Amino acid sequence: MEKKDLERVQTYMRRLFSNAQLRVVARPKKKDSAEVYLGDEFIGVLFEDKEDGDLSYNFQMAILDTDLED
Repeated sequence: MEKKDLERVQTYMRRLFSNAQLRVVARPKKKDSAEVYLGDEFIGVLFEDKEDGDLSYNFQMAILDTDLED
């Protein structure tokens, strides 16, 4: 993903979730996706989807059963 696209999506996600600690970071070996962090904690992957001339982004976040324990 291009740096300008990472910044645009990061700005959108920060505004959407009201959290300035959210970061969208390029992946070293993948060009069609980025990693999403909340502070220093990895929370998911953002995929770029270019289909039929349209561009969209898909955010995928896994929630483990162990994460739900108190």
